[in-house]
Amino acid sequence: MAMMRYAEALNTALREAMAADETVFVFGEDIATYGGVFKVTQGLREAFGDRVRDTPISEQTLAAMAVSASMTGTRPVLEIMYADFMPLTLDALVNQASIYNYIWNEQVTMPFVLRTQGGGGVGTAAQHAKSLDAFVAHIPGLKVVAPVTPADARGLLLAAIRDPHPVIILEHKLLYNTRGDVPDQAEPVEIGRARVVRPGADISLFATSRMVLEAEKAADVLAGEGVSAEVIDLRSLRPLDLDAIARSIAKTNHAVVVNEGWGFCGFAAELSATIMDYAFDDLDAPVQRVAALDMPIPYAQPLEERVIPDVARIVAAARRALD
Repeated sequence: MAMMRYAEALNTALREAMAADETVFVFGEDIATYGGVFKVTQGLREAFGDRVRDTPISEQTLAAMAVSASMTGTRPVLEIMYADFMPLTLDALVNQASIYNYIWNEQVTMPFVLRTQGGGGVGTAAQHAKSLDAFVAHIPGLKVVAPVTPADARGLLLAAIRDPHPVIILEHKLLYNTRGDVPDQAEPVEIGRARVVRPGADISLFATSRMVLEAEKAADVLAGEGVSAEVIDLRSLRPLDLDAIARSIAKTNHAVVVNEGWGFCGFAAELSATIMDYAFDDLDAPVQRVAALDMPIPYAQPLEERVIPDVARIVAAARRALD
């Protein structure tokens, strides 16, 4: 095992994939010479030359290029600098990437990866702090993952690059400098499998991306009150690990879902409905949702902290579920 930062783990996965397969190439804004705004692609240009390319600022064009390139025998990895600009890619994702395999009766594969980062917490304001998970998770034909640990960042990126279908990787700006053990061997992590972060018996906390870390802290607070909280890192937003969700609720009979996106029509809403569909008989109380408030993300730190889900709101939701 090696201790790595989250950003280093992603960089390692890209190096491993590019060394193993010459059809893998990386492109995006400021990712070559500069090494990426979060330094995930640092050093790749020197190692792999023209397979690492800077591009103009045109997210719509870049997504269309990824679609075309993946249909002609390569495996592009596209970086969209901020998730806030993902709406510009939606035509390529909704009307091309997600449906071509279907409308051409599986005669075409589309193995491309779109990496982007979102989330708040560092005062980047309304245009650079959104969590738009629900935008892409809503689309049939796309796979969507949100790694939390460095090990999962590396493993899920490797799995995504090898996948014959388009995969969206949602990273979080506050995770890039977190550290964790990463296996020495390059092993992909299966897409669609949740991870039990912390076993518990009284209530299940289902979380995505950085909210997994907040859920762990909330579990510590609840433990001090005599409540045993199970924390589940979904890892994959689409497909969901329904078996893991059902197993946890069968044990705890209570559920809280935590997602940094907006509450209205958000991923937390879909997850709550899914739990009701698949585990209603095991619930002793309604599912509680914790999500961002329905407003733009403020720049001012005290206001931003009020909008984004935190430990206190997760603990309060757990108490409501258990009352």
